[in-house]
Amino acid sequence: MNVAIVGASGAVGQEFLRVLDQQNFPLTSLRLFGSKRSAGRKYSFRGKEIEVEELTHDPELFRGIDIAFTSAGAGTSREFADNITRHGAIMIDNSSAFRMDKDVPLVVPEVNGDDAFDTPRNIIANPNCTTILMLVVLKPINDLSPVTNVHVASYQAASGAGATAMAELEAQYGQISRGEEVVVEKFAYQLADNVIPHIDVFLDNDYTKEEMKMFHETKKIMHAPDLNVSATCVRVPVMRAHSEAVWIRTEKPVSPAEARAALEKAPGVVVIDEPAEKKYPMPLDAAGADPVFVGRIREDIADPNGLTLWLVGDQIKKGAALNAVQIAQYLIAHGKKFANS
Repeated sequence: MNVAIVGASGAVGQEFLRVLDQQNFPLTSLRLFGSKRSAGRKYSFRGKEIEVEELTHDPELFRGIDIAFTSAGAGTSREFADNITRHGAIMIDNSSAFRMDKDVPLVVPEVNGDDAFDTPRNIIANPNCTTILMLVVLKPINDLSPVTNVHVASYQAASGAGATAMAELEAQYGQISRGEEVVVEKFAYQLADNVIPHIDVFLDNDYTKEEMKMFHETKKIMHAPDLNVSATCVRVPVMRAHSEAVWIRTEKPVSPAEARAALEKAPGVVVIDEPAEKKYPMPLDAAGADPVFVGRIREDIADPNGLTLWLVGDQIKKGAALNAVQIAQYLIAHGKKFANS
């Protein structure tokens, strides 16, 4: 494959480089693109130094590219989408720009991989990180009995707000330890020693945009317009790896044992569920790992058709770069023909 990464200098762009290498992705060539400020930086990949090129409106810039992984923000994705795809490249976009467009598939390969073949605009959207992690776990349970309702509380790491947010959290802990005034720039409030029940902007219904992403994206990915999701998304002082407490209602009762057995067989899932031994998933252990980890699987004592569980996954990896690369791998494995390879 002839591959491009747009937004190569950001946290997710850097993770793309690591994931492509770790996954032994079949590369003929790799080009990196970024803003004028990032242009000229060099990054090592498989023993070679690759220089970041400036992203411009040159109509020939993406000629010869098969797959472009984009993670430079929704505005940039919208502005450059036509340029990226004009010569046949498949754009796998990590921003929110196209997720709810009817003519753009929104894909988690373990859930709806075949949707990735329906690309009239040559664009595939990568879902929101919290949605990806939840649906990898939700799908095996939905296969046992259709899920009708989901309530979720997410505990989201600083990594979800980018590299500058991670740096701010680290700096704040240093400032606290030295007795200095804590500097707050990226978040609404100090994140160190705190939790903030506010991710993205508040909407007219008093849910945040992040919470409504989970509502809308779950319906689209699961092809389940009647499936309802109510979310509360919280920023926590963790560097990377998101956690979620999830309450699931199914049409017919599903026992914890049935759910556990299905999850143990599910792709991309690791079950850690031995409460008597104090064994359960934690973000400290999940950071840098590929799978979604799930535990605390139990009956919902408030609902006879309910289950509740706890899941953890690396936001930058499965919640972003890895899922996008897995979309490309799914296309390759299932016979997709690319423009230039």
